[in-house]
Amino acid sequence: MQTQSKAKYYPTAFVMYLTYFIHGIGAAVLGQQAIKEVLVAQWGYSDIAANIGVVTMVSAALGLGRLITLPFAGPMSDKLGRKICTLIGTICYAGFFLGLAFSPSMGVAYAAAILGGVANSFLDCGVIPEEVEIMSPRTGLATMGTKLFIAGGQKVLPLLVGFIVGTVGLESAHTHTVLYGLAIAIVAIGVVSFLLPSISADNASAAQKSGKKTSLIEDIKSAKWSIESLALIIIGFTCTATFQLWLNCAQTFAKDVVGVADPSGMQSLYANGTILAIILTAVFTMKIKSVRFLFIYPAVSLAALILVNIMRTESMCNIGAFLLGFFAAGGVLQLATATVNDLFPKFKGTITSIIMIASSLSNYTILSAAGKMSAPAVMMMNIVITAIGVALALFVNVRYGTLLKKAEE
Repeated sequence: MQTQSKAKYYPTAFVMYLTYFIHGIGAAVLGQQAIKEVLVAQWGYSDIAANIGVVTMVSAALGLGRLITLPFAGPMSDKLGRKICTLIGTICYAGFFLGLAFSPSMGVAYAAAILGGVANSFLDCGVIPEEVEIMSPRTGLATMGTKLFIAGGQKVLPLLVGFIVGTVGLESAHTHTVLYGLAIAIVAIGVVSFLLPSISADNASAAQKSGKKTSLIEDIKSAKWSIESLALIIIGFTCTATFQLWLNCAQTFAKDVVGVADPSGMQSLYANGTILAIILTAVFTMKIKSVRFLFIYPAVSLAALILVNIMRTESMCNIGAFLLGFFAAGGVLQLATATVNDLFPKFKGTITSIIMIASSLSNYTILSAAGKMSAPAVMMMNIVITAIGVALALFVNVRYGTLLKKAEE
């Protein structure tokens, strides 16, 4: 399809990207200290400081919701259409926000977070394949767009929280107003995206038009798997572990091991690195294949992690925060998704589902393990996992030409 004929789908692409702006806020809302304190008090805990960790447990449920849903969200996207899955995702996300607002206990909030994970799954399997088809052959640019809008939402949330705290104070009523607004916004975006034209629907395959439906297992069996394609899926696990371990544990390492009095500034450097990476990588992917970044970016992340662990100085922690934001959180998962979409053109929704399952499994298992480990041990675990990802990416790069030829056949 020529670029001119795709022009009518550009509004669809933009509106669908807006779902990821709200998702960026949703993914970060439980990480805001002020919101944590409001929720802990809302759930009936008298000692807020001692029980702040229960919010982290609720956050883990986001990964659990993704794991539960991803096995069938991808095939649903391939068979029922991207717009249906996107709409389902936005409705579920509204349920997540409202569930948090009305949650009388940690258990209810945990259930709401599972629903938030469900929402994330449907958005991944609805929005990403649609964007890939609209912006093809620039698949890397399409997936980096989701990361850009996520980063935008995560950049806005701290500013919003800071404004509320500085003006009216972040009490429950004000927190709920934010959550209500997010719920209304994402449903409105979902409805608009559903009404706009869909390139995937217009280019539906004969199998889709006939109403033929297959399960995730059947799609997996019909695909031509190889060691290299499995390596790409494992990269979805390793790259997620790299930035999730840093995001959740690096400040603890800086404070307890390095002796940084206030490591909170690392988060700002991390976010700045991520946003810069998204912009530059979006430009780079127009000239360089996405698969090349799957090796380069984790390799730099590995070097940064090793230097932080060896030098153990405040300045190195700050440098490491920026480098990890750029090279670990700056879109490696999205580029891996773009690469597997290129290799499995007939199963975009299904293969997106599979690599996101690997990512969600990493998020749930690795963070659960890290919660029981010391800060130095977590740093070493991150180094080992990142090194495995680098080795796998090197192998995939060497074999990429052969893989692409097989995909075309």
